[in-house]
Amino acid sequence: MSKTISRLYNSHAEARAAVRELEAAGVSHGNISILVSNADSAYDEKTKSFPDRDLDGKDDRAEGAASGGGVGAAVGGTAGLLAGLGLMAIPGVGPVVAAGWLVAALTGAAAGAATGGIIGALSQQAGISDEEAAVYAEGLRRGGALVSAKVDDSDAAGVQAIMDRSSVRIADRAAAYRKSGWTTYDPMAKPYTRDEVLRERSLYR
Repeated sequence: MSKTISRLYNSHAEARAAVRELEAAGVSHGNISILVSNADSAYDEKTKSFPDRDLDGKDDRAEGAASGGGVGAAVGGTAGLLAGLGLMAIPGVGPVVAAGWLVAALTGAAAGAATGGIIGALSQQAGISDEEAAVYAEGLRRGGALVSAKVDDSDAAGVQAIMDRSSVRIADRAAAYRKSGWTTYDPMAKPYTRDEVLRERSLYR
């Protein structure tokens, strides 16, 4: 038997680190999926990389050159799942950098092929309840990232431990959203801007 484990992360850096750890632990990149908000334009489609790896709002390549470091050191190479990252748009979420098996479901959702849009895709494909799927979708809209892994039951405990290290506690995040007046994910809502994403992330550092 197998199960799907999904976790929400505050940033692309944390989600990508989780993917690398999963692959290092032996999880095939074909069984991992990653979705990262690109509302902050952190992903450079030309170089297929995230130049602002330290999330300070500045291009690390320029900082590396100024300090004598090379571009390669700032950007770093990618392999496995992360080598296949590409941009897509999700209604209500905005631009997303994605790779893995969940992309097909979300492409169908964006085209109206999956009932319930991103909520339906997450609940039907990523092992997330409808209630939690709304929080995951809102987290993506606010600049977060989602990692999902399909694993055998015998490997589930180890994979959960890896994914839990820097992930968001969904119940706590839902409570924080509701405290600010949020009720549920709205696919018609305006996507967050870069400044709004940076402000949102600063709340959870």
